[in-house]
Amino acid sequence: MKFDYEKQPDAIYAQSFGIVESEAGAALDRLPSAARAIAVRMIHACGEPAIAGNIVVSDDFVDAALGALASERPVYLDAEMVRMGVIRAAFPPKVPLLCTTHDPRSAPLAAKIGNTRSAAGVGLWEDDIEGGLAVFGNAPTALFYFLEQVAAGALPKPAAVVGLPVGFVGAAESKDALAEHAGALGLPFLTLTGRLGGSAMAAAVLNALARIAAAKAEDAA
Repeated sequence: MKFDYEKQPDAIYAQSFGIVESEAGAALDRLPSAARAIAVRMIHACGEPAIAGNIVVSDDFVDAALGALASERPVYLDAEMVRMGVIRAAFPPKVPLLCTTHDPRSAPLAAKIGNTRSAAGVGLWEDDIEGGLAVFGNAPTALFYFLEQVAAGALPKPAAVVGLPVGFVGAAESKDALAEHAGALGLPFLTLTGRLGGSAMAAAVLNALARIAAAKAEDAA
């Protein structure tokens, strides 16, 4: 048995991104120009160009996120799956990728606050999140709790937030809450309305930001 299929990685990427641009171009045009490459990689990660119309991104998100990477502040993640999707060799080497969901302190804290371990993990970010990136690719409870803690002044503000929880219970609502309250909380953000999202898409955002940062560094050299 033998199949006829594309085997060259560069050609696969070029064809894939060409299809994304062809099928989602009009919806991509409404986004801030700096966010277009990020949106393309999000679509590539899930294989569904139709999500372009549901991507919501603040005008200041890309600059804020790039600033956080340049300052080598930590990137905090709500799930280990997000970290596994990051192309570490292409990511700024001195920027820590941290997930506290499985920290030994998370389980007792979850019991104390009456919430999930993912939400409790957010409670462990403490002062270290200030000026960094907060990335949610899995748990609506974590995003909800994050917004509550920032609003209460119990958690410092990151430079920017990626809100992409996935699922049927609370995912759409948590992302709606981010889009509704981010402005008042002073949080540059990117999200995707509805039930879709996930760790692969959140990692795609980080990979896109890393590529943008590398391109800017090359231009400046």
